[in-house]
Amino acid sequence: MRRHGPAYLERYGASLLPSHARAIDAILDCRTPAMGGHIAACEQCGTEHLFYHSCRNRACPQCGYDATQRWIGEQEVWLLPVPYFHVVFTLPAELRRIVRSHQKELLSVLFKAAFQSLSDLCTDPHYLGGQVGALAVLHTWTRTLEWHPHVHMLVPGGAMAPDGRTWLPAPPRRKRYLVPVRALAKRFRGRFLHLARRALPGVSFPDIPWGKRWIVFAKPVVQKAEKVLEYLGRYVHRTALSDHAIVHCDDKTVTFRYRDSRDQARKTMTLPADEFLRRFLQHVLPKGFHRVRAFGLLHSTHRDTLRQLQLVLARPATVDEPFERTPLPRLRCSECGHTSLRVVSRVSAAEILALLNESHPPRIPTARAPPIRPPRATGAMPP
Repeated sequence: MRRHGPAYLERYGASLLPSHARAIDAILDCRTPAMGGHIAACEQCGTEHLFYHSCRNRACPQCGYDATQRWIGEQEVWLLPVPYFHVVFTLPAELRRIVRSHQKELLSVLFKAAFQSLSDLCTDPHYLGGQVGALAVLHTWTRTLEWHPHVHMLVPGGAMAPDGRTWLPAPPRRKRYLVPVRALAKRFRGRFLHLARRALPGVSFPDIPWGKRWIVFAKPVVQKAEKVLEYLGRYVHRTALSDHAIVHCDDKTVTFRYRDSRDQARKTMTLPADEFLRRFLQHVLPKGFHRVRAFGLLHSTHRDTLRQLQLVLARPATVDEPFERTPLPRLRCSECGHTSLRVVSRVSAAEILALLNESHPPRIPTARAPPIRPPRATGAMPP
């Protein structure tokens, strides 16, 4: 960002989306004196440490770990003791550009169409015959940062009967699938196009070959629902790429590491700096857009019902071993090695600069270079 951000902003600054500009500012300031910070003293040796604050922007690759762990913990409380299914709804390539141009409207439509399609089939007595629930998380990227909107859903393997009191488990013959994937894909196609045209009545949508199959993926969760929650949680409060993935950066290009989904091999990709920034920033969602949504039985309005189901469906503790979450890491004193740091004061940006000018400033365990404020100028629209 610091090496190539100024040129990118000079070229595209006038037409840059506000959410993209905020993301650049936040990443530049994150964990620098500009964000302010706090001083923590070690209770063992008395050494003082200066910690810079995080920006907490969803696009920042350094932020979100603590928030992610909290989110996963909150969701685990409401898991049901039943088998779960992992369902993924993907839009075809012909629609990706128009969805990127109308993200607030069409990404919301993607959520609605996905759950309504699943719910309609599950309500059919031939399959489950009741109301289902789903926890949905939006992803917009491939492993090479291309725009690829799709929704992951964690779905309990059962439904609530129309009487509102009886749990209808998925039949044993459907251990490998919840509903037929082909039927679900056809229903998803029709529901998405209907809702999208109603949301954007004045917009023309590209033609999609009628015979083209829309991709819907569904399989039973083998490694417990908690593991799928961990997978989904990685991107709830974080972005598509981490700092560790970038292996080289020079005056013209950026090289990053990724795993090829076709052969699962580790590979690298080198892109022009402008193209890398464009790919990265296109996954910054509009302000206020919710990337995570709960539907049906898993919606917050059904908490009482979920709690009753947990009690009714509870299994003996010996059936499954309890899932143990890794505790949040504690800050360690770099002088004596003890994890006994205690916050003693908060400091502003001006106070940090004064501390850094002292002859014996506090230790800075995670320091970054001061932010560079690139100029904002008129320019062309990013491709």
